[in-house]
Amino acid sequence: MIQTHIRRFQRADEDSVVALWKACGLVVSQNDPHKDIARKLADSPDLFLVAEGSGRVIGSCMVGYEGHRGWINYLAVHPDFQRQGLATRLMAEAESILSELGCPKINLQIRKSNHSVRSFYESIGFVEDDVLSMGRRLITDTKP
Repeated sequence: MIQTHIRRFQRADEDSVVALWKACGLVVSQNDPHKDIARKLADSPDLFLVAEGSGRVIGSCMVGYEGHRGWINYLAVHPDFQRQGLATRLMAEAESILSELGCPKINLQIRKSNHSVRSFYESIGFVEDDVLSMGRRLITDTKP
């Protein structure tokens, strides 16, 4: 197990974070990860975490809070470093930040087919809410 450090995202991390998200299968065709990062930096850059290990970015967690619910996006740990507790540490840091902001509840979305990620979240206390998640794109990041 390597030593890791969790810190705030820095602009120099961008390419490494995008590569991490790609390695973890988090980049989908309808989202441009560079635009997602730019949007996060414009909104709440202090709520964007990265984990460093072996001199490189090996984890990330994009935290959101709009005054009602906290949100977790792009929680990722490089496949070479998974199952070593880093995702749990990133989530603990995110929860600490949200608690300090007075956030009463955290929400997140995962793909139904992603059973291992669902198991992870269940192992740290998340439960399925009886809700239907709906969305509507306002901006198309990629060309159809």
